[in-house]
Amino acid sequence: MVMEDKESSSCNSRAAETQTQTQTQTQTAAAVGGPANQRQQRQKLEVYNEVLRRLKDSNNPESLLPGFDDELWSHFNRLPARYALDVNVERAEDVLTHKRLLYLAHDPANRPALDVRLVQVRPVSEGTTHENAQESSPFARKSHPPPAFGSSPNLEALALEANKPHNDDEDNTNASSRLLRPMHEITFSTDDKPKVLSQLTSLLAEVGLNIQEAHAFSTTDGYSLDVFVVDGWPYEETQRLRSALEKEVKRIENCFLIFAADSLYKGTYCSQDVAIKVLKAERINTDLQKEFAQEVYIMRKVRHKNVVQFIGACTKPPSLCIVTEFMSGGSVYDYLHKHRGTFKLPSLLKVAIDVSKGMNYLHQNNIIHRDLKAANLLMDENEVVKVADFGVARVKAQSGVMTAETGTYRWMAPEVIEHKPYDHKADVFSFGIVVWELLTGKLPYEYLTPLQAAVGVVQKGLRPTIPKNIHPKLAELLERCWQQDPALRPDFSEIIAILQQIAKEVGNGEDRSKDRHSDIHD
Repeated sequence: MVMEDKESSSCNSRAAETQTQTQTQTQTAAAVGGPANQRQQRQKLEVYNEVLRRLKDSNNPESLLPGFDDELWSHFNRLPARYALDVNVERAEDVLTHKRLLYLAHDPANRPALDVRLVQVRPVSEGTTHENAQESSPFARKSHPPPAFGSSPNLEALALEANKPHNDDEDNTNASSRLLRPMHEITFSTDDKPKVLSQLTSLLAEVGLNIQEAHAFSTTDGYSLDVFVVDGWPYEETQRLRSALEKEVKRIENCFLIFAADSLYKGTYCSQDVAIKVLKAERINTDLQKEFAQEVYIMRKVRHKNVVQFIGACTKPPSLCIVTEFMSGGSVYDYLHKHRGTFKLPSLLKVAIDVSKGMNYLHQNNIIHRDLKAANLLMDENEVVKVADFGVARVKAQSGVMTAETGTYRWMAPEVIEHKPYDHKADVFSFGIVVWELLTGKLPYEYLTPLQAAVGVVQKGLRPTIPKNIHPKLAELLERCWQQDPALRPDFSEIIAILQQIAKEVGNGEDRSKDRHSDIHD
């Protein structure tokens, strides 16, 4: 009893000490981020204290080591507040797993550090029928822990849908055989670099896994913690799954060395302002050279008023660079999200038509952009919008379809996310997201992480909410661009005709405006 009192006293002492530290932090947060940020800091502290209490109460050996309280608080503090708010405090030992993986990721030889375990997503059952079935279920008798993070209603609904009886006459015994179907939870930690999430999801797809839920976190010191709930692998073969993942990691381990490898400069060529993209010599590898060569190959063969003009390139390592015309207006993304600008409908239509013409030209030349988004649309001094950045663009295969996921999740077509064969219609889906950005000035799925958005797009048919009172033909066009079946999406030649017809109906209006309340309807 004396030992318990000492442990309780220690925990309470740490809580008081941490409370003092956090009061200082939340006061700073209030000055910077306001009451919402302060509330999140308080909630983070509450979760920390609850996890610490549970670990101490269970006599977890690690929790009894000197300095553990500080280490645990540092773990929570290096991760975003969302981590503390989402983590399942009833599974306090999962926090130690995350802490261990992040520690392992410090050594490049361990990257990506991974953990695989069996979990059960317990659907919200209604009535005693499900409860009785759960009691008789073999999975209930051999229960597995829940996921580390509170599952979203979508995942619970998915589990319930997968486990419900297929006909009304099925008895509880048969129903119980499908209740509480286990899934696997796979956790990765590595250094936080661009394309890592893309590579991890590709890795999971390669071994036949389907992502049902994903949680992605970045630490303040440059590491990532990515947690996936997946199905598609026999639940009794967890160890074999771990071996398959480790084998796949070794096969593509060089891919995890990819990171932002270029810098942009403004220069002058023959009295003309130009943009120079320079690849950093110390970061050049075989994959990056292939990507660079592909970009040069594509840019050399295209010439259109709505495609950024290629001027030249240095192609002999280590001096690799691409020179293009300089776009003084910057990117559409920066205009919307950094300068807080927006577009009146006539100007919005002009931008959309410019983009459509550039994309139609690319598709006519069998080029799929694969990363169409507002950040890759640049404006010149005359506000002409041009398609840019062909780093992941590809010439369409002879078969007309391509595979391998690329691009950016928030703008990505479902067939690309799922690693299915795709064609030029993937760009049409992304174009619809871009038009939605122009209409709203918002980031697509801004309250979801990119991975959560991707899972929603594929599993639940998630799409951005179309604003009310917009031109009905424009709303209809967005819905067509976002069709799950690529064959039902329009070609850019048809999109141009639709946009031009809407522009005629709208007529001339005011130009771009910094007014966030600018009308987007006719």
